[in-house]
Amino acid sequence: MEKDEKKKRMDAIRQIYYSNPKVQEVLLKFAVDREVVPSYMGEAFGKRPDTIQYPSDLNGLVKKGATSLHCSEEIWNNPLELNSDMGEGEMDALRKNWDLLIDIDSPYLDYSKIALRLIIGALESHGVKNYGIKFSGSKGFHLIVSGNAFPEEYEGFKTRAQFPEWPRAICRYLMASIKKDYNREVGKEEINFEAVKERTNLSKEDLTQIVCPECGKTGEKGSLVIFECEECKTKIERPNHKITKKKLMCINPDCPGIFGVVDEQEMFSCSNCGYSSHSKMSTESGDRTVVYSKEAREAKYSEDFSEEVSGEMLGGLDLVLVAPRHLFRMPYSLHEKTGLASIVLTKTEIDGFVPKMADPMKIEIKDFYPKNEVGEGQRLLAAALSWKKMDDDHEEREGRKKYEGKKYDDVKIVGVTAEMFPKAIKKLLKGVSDGRKRGLFVLLTFLKSIEWSPEKINETVRDWNKRNSPGLKEGYLRAQVDWHLKQKKKILPPNYANDAFYRDIGILDENPKEKNPIVEVVRKVKGWKK
Repeated sequence: MEKDEKKKRMDAIRQIYYSNPKVQEVLLKFAVDREVVPSYMGEAFGKRPDTIQYPSDLNGLVKKGATSLHCSEEIWNNPLELNSDMGEGEMDALRKNWDLLIDIDSPYLDYSKIALRLIIGALESHGVKNYGIKFSGSKGFHLIVSGNAFPEEYEGFKTRAQFPEWPRAICRYLMASIKKDYNREVGKEEINFEAVKERTNLSKEDLTQIVCPECGKTGEKGSLVIFECEECKTKIERPNHKITKKKLMCINPDCPGIFGVVDEQEMFSCSNCGYSSHSKMSTESGDRTVVYSKEAREAKYSEDFSEEVSGEMLGGLDLVLVAPRHLFRMPYSLHEKTGLASIVLTKTEIDGFVPKMADPMKIEIKDFYPKNEVGEGQRLLAAALSWKKMDDDHEEREGRKKYEGKKYDDVKIVGVTAEMFPKAIKKLLKGVSDGRKRGLFVLLTFLKSIEWSPEKINETVRDWNKRNSPGLKEGYLRAQVDWHLKQKKKILPPNYANDAFYRDIGILDENPKEKNPIVEVVRKVKGWKK
């Protein structure tokens, strides 16, 4: 009954609202060279491709029941020529430009405001002075920088052909640059964790993260076990030590004593920069002189690790929005769930904004599309691409370091066909647009572990790269394939629990029962043999 009443109310509002000539004018102006698709109460979308050019086009959609309008971030020469069978090259040829569209969303409007203010500050610090801001219609904001702000060509690449890689890199870079300040600002707010869990299904533990004081990246929490010798009272500390029944003998050669656990404390560490809250120069040994190793003297130590609320979990940048042919709510479109309009705001209106100001019957029309100067966003683009390269290189190094040289049971896996692959690997093989280097590491270690021939691995990897958006460069691809094929030691693919290699690149939808793709394959092989 409540749903029916909501539909009736929305139906009455939308017919009056979309007949307003000023609303029609602003929608048609923004729709130029964009794909535009209607939504019907958020339950279904109109056919694609489609666009609107005249008031009669808009009126026709409203008569059919359209409640909101969504458009592309990409600017096309002719959006009606788009089709789902187009390859990357065909889309690049049809694409005229793209805008940088950042979606800031959170269960709470105040958190979205914090992120919005910080991102605006980051844009301005990189020389971007012109941008558009609008209320999403619910609990977030959209921020746009015109594609005109970026150079037509950068470092030998045509900008229009670098979608979605470049705008996605900018979004990731901006999130990384504001992360520390955002977590601090959100942490100052009084957070109702029970209400957040009800809305997001995230517990207080899920929303808390360890922040490295050196690099600002997320660290890990562990334990520091402190032992004391019952005879000579020498103390030692062991990070993340698993306590068993096995006895530890005293490290002093003249002491027959045994170490006993006297304390256990929290310990923090960062895999990115190597810093830890554990000082390796902390052994106590009575009157004896302790000589520390070079490793202990050079260990990176800091007492300033902190546990903070993860602002990203409460209100981050929606990177999913930066995807080929993805749509976002048009400025001044209605929002089905709230009945509010996606109104345009100025920077000075952010703090005082409350949702009732977006009442569709009381709106004031403003221009959402910024008039960016040519090259205004070049500093931002350069900084984002430089950061992305360092971040990708770090992920790759960490992947190799974690799995390189480990000893595994020498299990021969033969006769594995593609239909026996785990779901995550099958999804990876369809191609990815973000995390392609990490995806390549997973794919190569997986294929080599199942004993596929070098020829078959090479062929599979190259076919996979054609489905990526965009594909990895040939030189990089060849070097990685050659390196992995030369390794005599077995390197297993990362475990499913490693989000950087699975969830973060969008290939893991649910938690598998097995810990690793290879374990999953081994069980399938055994089952099929039976």
